[in-house]
Amino acid sequence: MQLFNACEYLLDRRLAAGDAPRIALTGAAGDLSYAGLHDQVCRTAAGLRTLGLQPEQRVLMLMADSPQFVVVYLAAMRIGAVPVPVSTMLHADGVAELLRDSRARFLAVTSEFGPVAIGAATAAPELTGILADTALAETGQHSAPVPVHRLGELASGPADDTVYPTGPDSPAFWLYTSGTTGTAKAAMHRQAAIEVVCETYGRQVLGIRPEDRCLSAAKAFFAYGLGNSLLFPLSAGATAVLEPSPSRPDVIADAAAKYGATLFFAGPTFFANMLRAGLPAGAMAGVRLAASAGEALPAALYQRWTSHFGVDILDGIGMTEMLHIFLSNRPGQVKAGTTGVAVPGYDLRLLDESGQEVPPGTPGTLFVRGASTATGYWSRYDTSRQVFQGEWLRTGDTYVQDPDGYYACLGRTGDMLKASGIWVSPAEVEGRLLAHEAVAQAVVVAAPDTNGLEKPVAYVVLENGRSVTEDDLIEFCRQGLPSFKRPRKVVFVPGYPTTATGKIRRVELRRMAATVLVPSDPPTEAVPK
Repeated sequence: MQLFNACEYLLDRRLAAGDAPRIALTGAAGDLSYAGLHDQVCRTAAGLRTLGLQPEQRVLMLMADSPQFVVVYLAAMRIGAVPVPVSTMLHADGVAELLRDSRARFLAVTSEFGPVAIGAATAAPELTGILADTALAETGQHSAPVPVHRLGELASGPADDTVYPTGPDSPAFWLYTSGTTGTAKAAMHRQAAIEVVCETYGRQVLGIRPEDRCLSAAKAFFAYGLGNSLLFPLSAGATAVLEPSPSRPDVIADAAAKYGATLFFAGPTFFANMLRAGLPAGAMAGVRLAASAGEALPAALYQRWTSHFGVDILDGIGMTEMLHIFLSNRPGQVKAGTTGVAVPGYDLRLLDESGQEVPPGTPGTLFVRGASTATGYWSRYDTSRQVFQGEWLRTGDTYVQDPDGYYACLGRTGDMLKASGIWVSPAEVEGRLLAHEAVAQAVVVAAPDTNGLEKPVAYVVLENGRSVTEDDLIEFCRQGLPSFKRPRKVVFVPGYPTTATGKIRRVELRRMAATVLVPSDPPTEAVPK
């Protein structure tokens, strides 16, 4: 059997290339060289073996972006076990649900999530231990229902650089996603998928190089952040800037300056928040390139951010099921308002409702094919069959391809709406609203009118210190769009409900919009006596 282990690809290969003294990780926890990281990983791997962790058993990771996260993730894969990073925004019952679903034997945590971990462990009968830092071990081990093992002590024994003989198709790690079908499910990734995304998007699109320092507003517990903060930098001998605290514009700007970030990763909502925060134009001065994913980046937001900060943004789309970005703009070839072209190594096609391929200019559901595709969802047979269709994966996004070959996102297939019997893309209306100088963010959803017919409704966040009326914005849209596409109502809000990964929860906005176009019953007038 051909042997391949992703930990060797990311770490041992760097030492063989002479990168041992280079800084692999930096941030609030200090610097850690490639040699130091390799040593900690090998010692932790030996400790995990001693605890009885077996190949293909799962380790759930409830961890802040930190050296401990990187060490546990790599050490587990090194011994053939399966690390499973999960959202640090989950409560104890949510973590317990994933522990039970994954049948994880260990739960790895950083101290800030200690109480959540202990609460979750009480409802996970197959869990045999918690892997934690010193703070949790001292304060929580007596109340934990399973033994608590200190990560520091686990890595204090002799190093063992043995690598379990995995192959390219062996299990590597899982990532939970609501993805295209709503409920949480684990996308199972193989060892070779890591090399695929690093050698395609990382090398051929980002052009990542050893002197780069990668800073991600998106956290490492989900696919986008995992690539940004771990896979891409380590694959190239570059440096990951790890920021454990929740991402805020000021925190990220400070980290970019302090640690010399050259590549910056975020999503459209975070880019908009950076503008609203009033950061100075030079706040990202050392960054040579930014990348965006998670949602489509509107052209107006792209223009505002790049004009203010002087850094270009590559908008792209990835999915947890594909591990990272497979469709992206390229440096020096950005077409604002589009998601670019296929990343090398990936094939795309757009299909109509009958499964037929559509020509350029016609909207269709996006399908993708590539070697980083997950092998399926854990214990979700029917859902796997809906999404993983032979060689192709159904993304659930509606796209249109222009004559130049660039793809533009029209929204989730289920988010498209019909007004006056004609399809309307929320993204198109949002783009028009964002072109208004007073608008910082805009989300358009479908709402029923008094006849039960769908009409566009806009939820708008204004720029700080700016004002505009609902009528003005509706008229602004009427001037730039066909009249039937204009919002029938504009609702001003301070912000949006978001998912754990920072994406806007459109389903919640649709629920909120269900009555905005339906007048409430007038008060009953008193009958004169």
